[in-house]
Amino acid sequence: MSLPLLVAFDLDDTLAPSKSPVDPRMADLLVRLLAATEVCIISGGQIGQFRMQVLDNLPIADEETFGRLHLMPTCGTQYYRRHDGEWAQVYAENLTTDERDRALEVVERVAKGLGYWESETWGPILEDRGSQITFSALGQAAPVAAKVAWDPTGEKKDALRDAAQAELPDLEVRGGGSTSVDITRRGIDKAFGMKRLAEITGLSLDDMLFVGDRLDPNGNDYPVKALGVECVSVHGWEDTAVVIEDLLAGASAS
Repeated sequence: MSLPLLVAFDLDDTLAPSKSPVDPRMADLLVRLLAATEVCIISGGQIGQFRMQVLDNLPIADEETFGRLHLMPTCGTQYYRRHDGEWAQVYAENLTTDERDRALEVVERVAKGLGYWESETWGPILEDRGSQITFSALGQAAPVAAKVAWDPTGEKKDALRDAAQAELPDLEVRGGGSTSVDITRRGIDKAFGMKRLAEITGLSLDDMLFVGDRLDPNGNDYPVKALGVECVSVHGWEDTAVVIEDLLAGASAS
């Protein structure tokens, strides 16, 4: 596999287990990949999640290396780059007050109507992330096993997404993580983020590779595939590690 000019990754279940820090093996591979090419992480999570899962676990403090890392929280509705030793926000497509309030009201009411509003959770069910409203059925800190048990087939999440979308036609409602639903402005998804990334970097989408675990038509990675970006589907960070190793091996051989 030849090394693209930029490799973009989903975060949960692609670079790391859901809401968990990256494994040391993955941290080392990311640093090695950053030494060879530009890297982007694009996920439904907010910047704090990027810090906890990835940034705080990378074994580097090299500003030149950090300069090749692009961070796109909340599905690309926000964008961060390294500047003067800090991660600085370049843009944010924030919801208006009206959009935020309607999204919060609808997703809570629909979830309760479907019987999906749990009384015992690991953190808040609803989060206002500025550019995105996120519903997490069991809370953001729920253990992976509990999430899998709650909705093993994804049926609940899909039903909630469809019901909320019907009441929010001017907004975008998408399945997020294994038990979450994300709401942003209409037309803003990971494809939007990748197009903005191409504009900002000057790179062509043809020069990029995307790696994600939700490339199925109902997944939040699918818009990148539909955009025409070359994609690799994985089923966990271990698969992603093999992809990165293959990319690095190809770069060494060329």
